[in-house]
Amino acid sequence: DNLRQALLRETELLLEHVMKQDHSVLELLTADYTFVNERLARHYGIPNIYGTQFRRVPVTNDARRGLLGHGSILTVTSQPNRTSPVLRGKWILDNLLGTPPPAPPAVVPPLKENSERERPLTMREQMEEHRANPACAGCHARMDPIGFAMENFDAVGRWRERDGEQPIDATVVFPEGTKFDG
Repeated sequence: DNLRQALLRETELLLEHVMKQDHSVLELLTADYTFVNERLARHYGIPNIYGTQFRRVPVTNDARRGLLGHGSILTVTSQPNRTSPVLRGKWILDNLLGTPPPAPPAVVPPLKENSERERPLTMREQMEEHRANPACAGCHARMDPIGFAMENFDAVGRWRERDGEQPIDATVVFPEGTKFDG
């Protein structure tokens, strides 16, 4: 519960700081600082932060800059037990870009559980399998690249290099050809 509250407080403090200092709204996405206490710093791997008091600290990992690096956003856009490129991509389309994807079809097949497989698949591999269904492919072409770019963050916003035993591939190509990594 302490971590959940700290994740929320980090985001509240960034929003409050940007508004009170009359900074550009774009700073919500580009801030090279954040607000942490000891519990949240430990979660993020930030050393030498002690106590319950929140303080402003520099962000050294560019991927952690702004709201999209906040554990609160990353957690709310995940499933309880795993990341979700779909939820993360949809959240950005809805809330930041103002271009929500269409509603999903009435019957969306669930992802096959890794426990049912011979070899566990990465989230990217599971989504590629899901997109093989033509009814799913169209909407996922817009959401998934955004979500895959955030796949180095686990379901509660910790940085990771691997999905199970496999290295994470955060490279994406949008349908119009734009490429980026993370």
